[in-house]
Amino acid sequence: MTKTCIVIVGPTASGKTAAAIEVAQYFNTEIISADSRQCFTELDIAVAKPTTEQLSLVPHHFINSHSITDNVTAADFESFALAAADKIFEKNNIAVLCGGTGLYIKAFTEGLDAIPPTDNNIKNEIAESYKREGLGWLQNKIKETDLLFWEKGENQNPHRLIRALEVFMTTGISIIAQQKKIKKVRPFNIIKVGIEITREVLYHRINNRVDGMQEHGLENEAKLLYPNKELNALQTVGYREMFDFFEGKISKEKAFELIKQNSRHYAKRQLTWFKKDEEIIWLPQDKILSYLQNKL
Repeated sequence: MTKTCIVIVGPTASGKTAAAIEVAQYFNTEIISADSRQCFTELDIAVAKPTTEQLSLVPHHFINSHSITDNVTAADFESFALAAADKIFEKNNIAVLCGGTGLYIKAFTEGLDAIPPTDNNIKNEIAESYKREGLGWLQNKIKETDLLFWEKGENQNPHRLIRALEVFMTTGISIIAQQKKIKKVRPFNIIKVGIEITREVLYHRINNRVDGMQEHGLENEAKLLYPNKELNALQTVGYREMFDFFEGKISKEKAFELIKQNSRHYAKRQLTWFKKDEEIIWLPQDKILSYLQNKL
């Protein structure tokens, strides 16, 4: 059998973890996580990390592999995931990659363009301004400096806006213009499947998940992490809202309401990203394994 990586994608709370475990167990293989937050050891509840029981069912890579003090980039993930895939392929012709971070999945399947490193002074200046002025400042700054990104980029995503501004202020050239969109050829086949789910069911699952986070101690987890609230790893739905509650900006009830709302917005952005990829076959969660059995 030709070496093949099965890539399972979908929005938050769509059932990716369960689907990946089922597939990995059937093919007696291992899972590479493509989640930009579950790699951090200190983060658990807000990032919906697989449970200890789930992790014991199938070996996982890129889960609890880094600390929140580490600066983990999509390029770092590309190197990590390809190395993990090589190890898996030494003993099995099938590997499973699963996650909802679109850029990480793109890095693994297609590779990334080599963008020049960012000037640290510019990086710190942008970080301080964003911290002080917020998303509106970022959006206005991009409009003023990098109209190409403003017209074609992700203008509601602060991480993408910050990165675009860093690159433009360092190089004077839009990050969009520096993306050659040349796919790297991987030494294995790739099958992409996405979890098909109605918006109504997805939003219901998101609301239930956040209720579960509240019951399982998200507030206490966030309190322990609060001293590190400026770290990039903690600019994450679930923690940001709790930090605002701790600082008296909003009530606890409002914090959890916003976590639900922001999680729904995030899921919508994920779907927008994945729907642009014509290679993804969209299937209900309970049909994915049978599809792969027939395919392989």
